[in-house]
Amino acid sequence: MARIAGVDLPKYKRIEIALTYIYGIGLPNAQEILKTTGINKDTKIVDLEDSDIVQLRSILDNNYKIEGDLRRLESMNIKRLMEINCYKGKRHRLGLPLRGQRTRTNARTRRGSKKTMANKKKAPKK
Repeated sequence: MARIAGVDLPKYKRIEIALTYIYGIGLPNAQEILKTTGINKDTKIVDLEDSDIVQLRSILDNNYKIEGDLRRLESMNIKRLMEINCYKGKRHRLGLPLRGQRTRTNARTRRGSKKTMANKKKAPKK
């Protein structure tokens, strides 16, 4: 099992697909990386040699922001938006959709599941 950038890549998948398991690497980036290294995109992870893995690691470390660095950069950008109190920052703080979606209905992913007030017990009268 190859371990690149702190991620265990699945053994029996093609290298092109396995690279997408790394946060920050999508399919186009994976194809570009394989083109620069000269590794065949149909090669399985099990069939890779140590020299190929070292080559992949060096390219990823030098040319791409991936995993922890990218996550940190993303969270810092969101914190900056919240600190300067811009519209997107306010929406992040409130946990609402940012990009103009409607919130009267839908938006369940950002707002959470709906809880109804049906069958609520009333306080006893004194």
